[in-house]
Amino acid sequence: MEWLWWVGAALLFGIMEMLTLGLVFVMFAGGALAGALAYALGASVPVQILVAAATSALLLGALRPWLLRHLRQRSPLVETNSAALVGRDAVVVSTVTVDSGRVKLNGEVWSARADAGSAIPPGTPVKVARIDGATAVVTQTVTGPGAVPGVGGTAPRA
Repeated sequence: MEWLWWVGAALLFGIMEMLTLGLVFVMFAGGALAGALAYALGASVPVQILVAAATSALLLGALRPWLLRHLRQRSPLVETNSAALVGRDAVVVSTVTVDSGRVKLNGEVWSARADAGSAIPPGTPVKVARIDGATAVVTQTVTGPGAVPGVGGTAPRA
């Protein structure tokens, strides 16, 4: 009945894999099944353990990188939460400086600060450069001819 211990370990590793989705515990499950196969072939306990460990290591070293590479190629990374807001357009609600300000972004008012340059007045369109915690770091977008990025307003025409 030693094989039941190996199958039980494989099931436990399978459950752990479902909780983590890292393709690590499934490799250990494969090693445990190899240990059960070694038992079925009449191997001693030390040989069973060696077979399980070697199979797990082989699967981790050879199969897991290949699986991860192909899994990432099939499904593109979709940004979510605050990472999805980077590159989006926003409008300044209260003057944005390098220290403080507020912008309307994605239908919500966010605390903001300018990436560089002088103050950006209300009503100015900006673009989110990055998110630092709960603060949107923004840069002024060029909106028309003669617009100067990073400066509140447009440059006078000559």
